[in-house]
Amino acid sequence: MPLITWGPALQVGNKTIDEQHQKLIDLVNRLNDAMRAGHSKEVLNDVLTQLVDYTVYHFGTEERLMAEHHYEFSAAHKNEHQKFVQEVGSFKKRFDQGQATISSDIMTFLRDWLARHIMATDKKLANALQKSAAR
Repeated sequence: MPLITWGPALQVGNKTIDEQHQKLIDLVNRLNDAMRAGHSKEVLNDVLTQLVDYTVYHFGTEERLMAEHHYEFSAAHKNEHQKFVQEVGSFKKRFDQGQATISSDIMTFLRDWLARHIMATDKKLANALQKSAAR
């Protein structure tokens, strides 16, 4: 059973962003499945690394779109991205050093942050992008 299910509530209406969100959700679900199945640290590390790398790539896409469309709330949006990257980067460092494990707590954090960010912050961005493109 997936930790996060992609559906209309998570769609923001921007094809690029929606496709990237689907990929992020897939990676979160893969990490959760690997944790629940008791896979090795190497398998967990591989999926976690993919998730971290793809998150940075996705945030870059959103930030590029914000700059291109002169999005008025870009500073606050970028700040959310930076805090998330710092939090996950810190966790990844502890994981790599053997000081943390993939647990239901970190999975709940990832699920809740991603869903909240998509449904609030990214929907606001997508609406602004749509209005900007219509001008």
